[in-house]
Amino acid sequence: QVQLVESGGGLVQAGGSLRLACAASGRTFTNYRMGWFRQTPGKEREFVAAISWSIGTTFYADSVKGRFTISRDNAKNMMYLQMNSLKPEDTAIYYCAAGPTRGLVVVAPKSYDYWGQGTQVTVSS
Repeated sequence: QVQLVESGGGLVQAGGSLRLACAASGRTFTNYRMGWFRQTPGKEREFVAAISWSIGTTFYADSVKGRFTISRDNAKNMMYLQMNSLKPEDTAIYYCAAGPTRGLVVVAPKSYDYWGQGTQVTVSS
């Protein structure tokens, strides 16, 4: 049974940093992409960043490029999102997700098969 468990959310002032972690278990993720999405009440789930599990290719939403960095540790089955220069508009529940690389549309939530329960990130102004 695949499990994705996020951690690291919290409250931070604008300009600060947080590091989210996603612990993955239950299968091997070769030929998978792992992603981070976020969602605020009343809005669609929004793509943030993704990474190819095998070769480490990264993808970012324009809104976070240059501020957020996605990475993974294959040996530990962990994925991370380092978030710097946080803004109040980054406030959301952040979810990690996994989906097979073949046919996956990186920015589309429906392309991902597995989801974590989410972790709240709140950025105060």
